[in-house]
Amino acid sequence: MARDAAPAAPARPLRRDAELNRRRILESAREVFSQRGLEATLDDIAHHAGVGVGTVYRRFPNKEHLVEAMFVDRLEEVGTMAEAALAFEDPWEGFLDFAWKTVELHSSDRGLREVMLSKAFGRERVAEVKNRLVPLVTRLIERAQESGQLRADFSPTDMPMLHQMIGEVIEYTHTVKPDVWRRYFALLLDGLRAEPGRATALPHGPMCIDDLDTAACAWRPPRHG
Repeated sequence: MARDAAPAAPARPLRRDAELNRRRILESAREVFSQRGLEATLDDIAHHAGVGVGTVYRRFPNKEHLVEAMFVDRLEEVGTMAEAALAFEDPWEGFLDFAWKTVELHSSDRGLREVMLSKAFGRERVAEVKNRLVPLVTRLIERAQESGQLRADFSPTDMPMLHQMIGEVIEYTHTVKPDVWRRYFALLLDGLRAEPGRATALPHGPMCIDDLDTAACAWRPPRHG
């Protein structure tokens, strides 16, 4: 008598488990990259997610794959912000809206800031989305210049430099006064006006000497070499 064939193993629960693990890894990656930036490793993310390192590597063979999965949606969110800012009737207000909202994102997500300002990771889909942002940001700047409110010598390539400058403030002060960057960004934006006028009311008070001392003690210069 022929032996009955063994029943096939159910595949659906395995697929469900794999998808749950993938979501857990992405959620952990968002938290880890947000706090530590792209220096975090896949091992760090596996530990934070409470899964084995092999589970992470089965889903994402290297950090590049994980960055692509993580940040495409975040960058498309930036594109949506730019499109909304272009709909402002006042071009200067649209420019300010986009500038403030993007830096607010950067202040809460170190990984996103590094992806925006670096080409170390995100060479495919991330790069494509970043390229689509260029004409949107360029048009925001041109509208504000055509209205006579943004200084004529401001270039689209100056925008990432503003983000880099304020990013350094964020890094330096986040353990002491995480919102003080708003004060310095307001000062920067006032300097972009085509015609100096009444100074903008600064949204945050200055650092006191004790705050500055605490920040200096906590800050570590980047390693070189």
